Amino acid sequence: MLNKEFTAKLLKSPNKGGWTYLVWPESASFFKTRALVKVSGTMDRVPFSSAFMAIGEGRHKLPVKMELLKKLGKKEGDEVHVLLKERYDV
Repeated sequence: MLNKEFTAKLLKSPNKGGWTYLVWPESASFFKTRALVKVSGTMDRVPFSSAFMAIGEGRHKLPVKMELLKKLGKKEGDEVHVLLKERYDV
């Protein structure tokens, strides 16, 4: 059980078909890795499963699926409250 909370802004890749994601600057130090980290938890109390992907400098990005964005009523530039509950790659 992780029970780690943070708030982050939703970003969107400028590339065609680019993903919406968030960046958590403390991810590498928290997870003690710069590799892929599979997690589950909630965003604004809505359940999700995804994977943090390393982007360098001790940071990871967490992709947010369109289905989840619709449930949240959120878009690029909005903030979400994330509660990480479980880690699956250990």
